[in-house]
Amino acid sequence: MATDELMNKALQIRTTLLDNYGQPVWRNPLPPLDELVSTILSQNTNDVNRDRAFDSLTKSFPDWESVRDAPQDKVIEAIRIAGLANQKGPRIQKVLSQITNECGELSIDFLADMSVEDSKSWLTRFKGVGPKTAAIVLLFSLDQYALPVDTHVYRVSGRLGLLPERMGVEAAHTHLEKVFLEQHYYDVHLNIIRLGREVCHARKPECPTCPVRKHCSYWKDNS
Repeated sequence: MATDELMNKALQIRTTLLDNYGQPVWRNPLPPLDELVSTILSQNTNDVNRDRAFDSLTKSFPDWESVRDAPQDKVIEAIRIAGLANQKGPRIQKVLSQITNECGELSIDFLADMSVEDSKSWLTRFKGVGPKTAAIVLLFSLDQYALPVDTHVYRVSGRLGLLPERMGVEAAHTHLEKVFLEQHYYDVHLNIIRLGREVCHARKPECPTCPVRKHCSYWKDNS
């Protein structure tokens, strides 16, 4: 459970990141179903290859129904640049088929009318859709309060001392959603990712130049 001390620390980190990085802006928001497919493509690859694969997929097929019903090898070829195409292609097609079977159409816009917890539960039933993927769709396409925890957010939050030792990434979603205020999820997610990419690298973090080092447990233990 998040303590007042931990929440205050998180608030100071959030404020410092805003002071240094400003209010971040997500790329052009996609419709919910598009974002779901894009996020599946993003797994184990970078943003550039994700976007290239998504563009290739949408240029190769006129709509999601066509992707769903296409020969598997055609979908795999269209998204090959994203990596793990032999897994992601069939996974995307299966998710699209399941949504059609359950909803009668290819749309998940109805999630906007559900609670965050119900939306998360609905999305994470699909193979290949974990807490991070669900949270991205909810936060950026449906304006719901969910905090995605990717590899950068997980690593940086752990070093900052916002996560208990040995807490897994899935549990970190629930934990960090209690540590940060809901209305801060958007900028916290994006600014911590920026910090992780530019400063708090996995192997050699540049601690002396880190804007939040005074709040960081890793810095205090290693300086």
